[in-house]
Amino acid sequence: MEKKEFKRTLVTAALPYANGPVHIGHLAGVYVPADIYVRYKRLLGEEVLFVGGSDEHGVPVTIRARKEGCTVQDVVDRYHNLIKSSFERFGISFDVYSRTTSSIHHQFASDFFKHLYEDGKFVEMESEQFYDEATQEFLTDRNIKGECPVCHAQDANGDQCEKCGSTLSPDELINPVNAINGNPLVKRSTKHWYLPLNEYQPWLEQWILNEHKEWRSNVYGQCKSWLDADLRPRAVTRDLNWGIPVPVEGAEGKVLYVWFDAPIGYISNTKELCDAHPEYGNWETWWKDDSTRLIHFIGKDNIVFHCIVFPAMLKAHGGYILPDNVPSNEFLNLEGEKISTSRNWRAHRQCS
Repeated sequence: MEKKEFKRTLVTAALPYANGPVHIGHLAGVYVPADIYVRYKRLLGEEVLFVGGSDEHGVPVTIRARKEGCTVQDVVDRYHNLIKSSFERFGISFDVYSRTTSSIHHQFASDFFKHLYEDGKFVEMESEQFYDEATQEFLTDRNIKGECPVCHAQDANGDQCEKCGSTLSPDELINPVNAINGNPLVKRSTKHWYLPLNEYQPWLEQWILNEHKEWRSNVYGQCKSWLDADLRPRAVTRDLNWGIPVPVEGAEGKVLYVWFDAPIGYISNTKELCDAHPEYGNWETWWKDDSTRLIHFIGKDNIVFHCIVFPAMLKAHGGYILPDNVPSNEFLNLEGEKISTSRNWRAHRQCS
């Protein structure tokens, strides 16, 4: 295949989750390599943009806020500022470092969802989920505890038993309760919107397995394993009171699922920068002109989202460029020991 020439390069670094400080493995595995690459491009006199920001929605920040007796906004403000200042002190040279709680992102992500919704790209499905009648809320896997069906530990989580290590689902727990208050749970039906990844499987197989064999072996291999297992529809909304409200009638009390809204942050942050600084050009040039090369720097737990889910979202929307390369560094060797760049890294990404 003939090598394509690009006029400009857009580099993104995985959005750190605003629920804790930056880990040394994150810096070594994602941000320092991305920064070195961007600085190299700048030294060559090439046009390059380096986009970052904090991921501030999802369940873990709500759990932390309840434990600390503060608002969720207090939590994400604290860690966004800490993470941003850490990057500045380490000299990571982002052109823009914003956040997914910004008004620009909320509007952009909402419009992105609405475009796919009105285009008929989602499927609606109902399922039964655990519900706390006292607090009147549906619970995620991480907010549910119960007796482990394997080792019978009394405080197994809804996704895993910490005592025996068994991977679980809330339905497998014996006597599941609300992990926050111990309330008993019931099952209730709830409706959500799903992105039918299965419909994009033929295209993804061609695009990844045939057209991007140069991707790093761990990235290519993980993508292949997902495709070999056959893709299934994936929810893009959830029942939660923290996040971007689903912008359709009948979706009260529902927000965009964090894995759906977070990668859109790359685009909204670019728009925020270009709107404020016209010298960077039009944001659409960076995201819709096929003479722009898009490169993601990610941790290993982000591979499926950047290489399968986000490309399918962009394909469904239409008109967006797709990643040309997806570097992924898994480990930093420090003093002879491996430090995972993804330990405690976006734990909520594991489908809670």
